[in-house]
Amino acid sequence: METSEEPASVQVRSTRYLIFLVVVMGLVSNMDSWLSLIESTAFPLVITEFGITSDYFAMLQGVFGIIVFGVFFIGWFADAYGRRKGIMLLTLVMGVPAFLIVFLSTDIFIFLLLYSLVIMGTTSNLWEVPVSEEAPAKKRGMYGSAAFLIGVIPLYAILGNRLIYATDWRWGYGIMAVLMFVVLLLLYFMKDPQRWVETRDARSKRLGVIDALRKLKREDYKYIGIATVVYLAWTISFKMATSWGGYFFTTIQGMSPDEWTTLLTVAGLLLPISALISGVLLDKGGRNIVLILGSLGSVACYAALGLTAISYFYWGMFFFMAMVLAWIYVYLAEIFPTEIRSTSIGVCVTGARLGYVVGPFFASALLALYPAMDMFWVIAGILMIVPLLAFLGKPLETKGKTLEQIEVER
Repeated sequence: METSEEPASVQVRSTRYLIFLVVVMGLVSNMDSWLSLIESTAFPLVITEFGITSDYFAMLQGVFGIIVFGVFFIGWFADAYGRRKGIMLLTLVMGVPAFLIVFLSTDIFIFLLLYSLVIMGTTSNLWEVPVSEEAPAKKRGMYGSAAFLIGVIPLYAILGNRLIYATDWRWGYGIMAVLMFVVLLLLYFMKDPQRWVETRDARSKRLGVIDALRKLKREDYKYIGIATVVYLAWTISFKMATSWGGYFFTTIQGMSPDEWTTLLTVAGLLLPISALISGVLLDKGGRNIVLILGSLGSVACYAALGLTAISYFYWGMFFFMAMVLAWIYVYLAEIFPTEIRSTSIGVCVTGARLGYVVGPFFASALLALYPAMDMFWVIAGILMIVPLLAFLGKPLETKGKTLEQIEVER
């Protein structure tokens, strides 16, 4: 008879500590979201200041996007040296270059170099791993989505837009140095999950990069493939939305800064709502239903925005894309064995981050072909059919199962 109870050897953390962990990882996630999404407002101003065309900017973004492949080493570092140290490294990778953007971005190339280092950090998803490893099996989806929910509170729209319009687009990035110091202080009180401690004690030395990769098994590669397909399609489509939403509405549609701020704020507020709904669906309905609903809803909203230019569909894009992202965050953090969990996620994320190279080149071509951006959105929406191909691999439904059960059953 199956049970979803935790093994006796696994220490059950107090609810108080779990709430603390969710809040801290949620703050890391919010730093991630801010730095990922502030570009919707910043990019039109960057393009204007440096006097370049939108398609040329997108092409350069793709060239510098090669840097994000370094994200794999953040995941490996967390497996080798611990979740706490890994999250510290991640926070520094996001925060330090973001602060330097304020003082060093004197030309487009320096900006894109620092920007790409920031984005490399935002692509790791590492903050979800400690929550997954500490949360009880029956509530893992809810705890993971709670951290995600904190992460998608749209401070970048509510505060970031106003900061940019009141000062300079550079401070839209640089202000995150404040949150970086807050997170680093809170991480002093974080403990490494017992599951990671036990795998560390079971081996005589830290896993090197090659050692970690050698430990990947056939089933690991299967799920790396499934997750990468979903994540790559999501990355390309959502990157097109975040990079060019502001340009579409302010430059092409002629929205005022205040109108755009309101539009982005509402879109951002739909992210935590989506995260909350996704958390319930993940634990009650299962992982598969969340992926299906999120993918089909995204396709419909992207296509409708391109065909009608009605801003409501931009809100729908954020809502349904957040459902797919909730699946990604929760599923990746639970489907791989503890010893190589962060490394496996790092491989998935690295493969998915091909979207940070392909996506901007793709956007550059579409901007040149469709200046009005109608088919730009339609084609971005069609890409979200691709995550449904993951079901050809018959992925394990993990709802309500312990990490140990998942490792055996997959």
